[in-house]
Amino acid sequence: MSDRSGIFAGDDPFVLAQKWLAEAEKTEPNDSNAIALATVDAAGLPNVRMVLLKEIEADAFVFYTNYESAKAQELTSSGRAAFVMHWKSLHRQIRVRGLITREEGAKADAYFASRSLKSRLGAWASRQSQPLASRGALMGEVARVTALYGLNPPRPPFWGGFRLVPLEIEFWADGAFRLHDRFRWQRLSAAENWVITRLNP
Repeated sequence: MSDRSGIFAGDDPFVLAQKWLAEAEKTEPNDSNAIALATVDAAGLPNVRMVLLKEIEADAFVFYTNYESAKAQELTSSGRAAFVMHWKSLHRQIRVRGLITREEGAKADAYFASRSLKSRLGAWASRQSQPLASRGALMGEVARVTALYGLNPPRPPFWGGFRLVPLEIEFWADGAFRLHDRFRWQRLSAAENWVITRLNP
């Protein structure tokens, strides 16, 4: 589009998202890769929570979690999700909606191995989203898995990644007098070309 220039320029929305995230890494004080991830439960009731986005691939957005958590069960059940990344320092946000698949292979193993030892042990110890008797009970479980796995715990079979393949991506930037700039990239399937539309603020 003729007026899609400056920070909105480019023919690949994943490259554009990578550029925006790289800029945010220089200005956001904490967790520039945080996303508000939205899912729905079996009754259609929405859930949203903050998750750390770990990679923007050539065709997908990747994050990791416990497969037994509420979010993972909802992701697996519906096969769909949405998220928003918002950077106050840049006055920008990216909204994404699309289809979900699991990442359970070598890439998940490599990312798990890159985490701190305490985070890896915590992944084993936590029954995420399940009731917990006390903080002491959780720390006791951390001690148990530490004794069991030592300094090199493997990736748990109940922990891994999700890949969101978008059908819609919206890039938004703050404008004077609330006349914001919005461009929506949309397609009906991952095999189709993007249709780009400028939206009213």
